[in-house]
Amino acid sequence: MTDRDPMIRDFLKATGWGFATRIPLAGDASLRRYERLVRGNDRAILMDAPPDSGEDTRPFIEIADWLADHGLSSPRIIARDPDNGLLLLEDLGDDLLATHAASHPEDEPILYAAAAGLLADLHRHVPPARPSYPAQMATLAATVFDWYAPEAQDRRDDLTAAMQRAIDTTLTGPEVLVHRDFHAENLIWLPERTGPARIGLLDFQDAMRGPAEYDLASLIHDPRRAVSPRAARAATTAYLDATDIDPEILHARIAVCSVQRSLRIIGKVFTRLCLHSGRTSYLRFIPPTWVALQRELRHPALDEVRALLVDLLPEPDAAWLADTAARAGTLYGRDRAGAP
Repeated sequence: MTDRDPMIRDFLKATGWGFATRIPLAGDASLRRYERLVRGNDRAILMDAPPDSGEDTRPFIEIADWLADHGLSSPRIIARDPDNGLLLLEDLGDDLLATHAASHPEDEPILYAAAAGLLADLHRHVPPARPSYPAQMATLAATVFDWYAPEAQDRRDDLTAAMQRAIDTTLTGPEVLVHRDFHAENLIWLPERTGPARIGLLDFQDAMRGPAEYDLASLIHDPRRAVSPRAARAATTAYLDATDIDPEILHARIAVCSVQRSLRIIGKVFTRLCLHSGRTSYLRFIPPTWVALQRELRHPALDEVRALLVDLLPEPDAAWLADTAARAGTLYGRDRAGAP
């Protein structure tokens, strides 16, 4: 039992779910907890986001309501208590795109094309009032020097400036709502629904306004799973078919978004979670992110960034991974980087 359990029981009782069976679900990199509630044939999800730990359900509520208003499959909010960090949500099931693609690899291109189609539909709508991500992208890319390669911190400003020039030159399209963690473990396959609603959306509370190609880059350059070339092509083709963007422009924008994202998550996410929080399991995602980074850096739009990073970032080989794992948790309490 946690000290929040009496409050949770009162919340569930008030919403008619007081006698439901509560089944803990796997969490994510945040301090939120999730439970599946079973009440006869009914299912729901409890989100427990303790405000005293820095969690806030209000951004999730705002984005969930906006997505639902536009006919997209965010979990319907059954009951809400934002002051205490409690939400009761529609249960969209367990058929994550990652799980479905693993058990039915022949469906992977269909799933990824559907996810890209959802993005194209999402990008047709004027985004809600959210902060602008491009204003932060270059600074966040440079956090790779805070955590992953601190010995090169004296080049932090140089990387910020080079990344900003690539962003300003390449990411010139209108801002849209950007999920910012759009990958196969945050997407649920709902084949009984139609159109863009076939893709259920999770973990979108950190959404911002930003470049349309960011989420597409996140989808096809996913360090958590090896996206097949067929699936990546299916997603890109579906997005091109649904928009009027020039393919060369699309690939340049994907490259810039992918490099920015790879630098940020190598440093501020995966390495930080190990060194700061002791979560060594995230180190396994760094080598595939490194591969995507090296590949996308070859695009001419990243020439200046590539030239700057030569010899500054260590390759995450076995020795680097072992050394970093040995230092897990040693930087606890030291907040060295910017906003997530």
